[in-house]
Amino acid sequence: MKRIVFFLMLVGLVSACASSGGITVESVWGRDSPKTAMAGAVYMQIKNTGAQPDKLLSAKSDGCGTVELHESYQEANGMMGMRPVTGGFIPIPAGGTVELKVGGLHVMCINRKVDFTVGTKVPLTLMFEKAGEIKVVADIRAQ
Repeated sequence: MKRIVFFLMLVGLVSACASSGGITVESVWGRDSPKTAMAGAVYMQIKNTGAQPDKLLSAKSDGCGTVELHESYQEANGMMGMRPVTGGFIPIPAGGTVELKVGGLHVMCINRKVDFTVGTKVPLTLMFEKAGEIKVVADIRAQ
């Protein structure tokens, strides 16, 4: 029984934080959204403890038809919009942290294959230029 409890704690820890090559990804979560919505956003903190900058190049998930790196922006008329990130990647400075957050940078799951309802776990694979692939799990939670 103790081994099972330890294993479950370890699985929870891995989904809460993943790392590779000086890049650590923490606090991965997504907003709950209506079943009729075809897209959902995922947020996280990406820390680079290395001496060299890195780049988040892309992401993929079996729970999404397409995954894009997006940024929110304010249009000339004052309305907020979303678009793919400039240059197609998110820079991660050496010794720095980049926060993907509501109203800013985010990972966009387009043509969702899973519902983004509270309690759902959505696996993502993040591809970094230097750190390579990092697998994370987004916890879908209430806004």
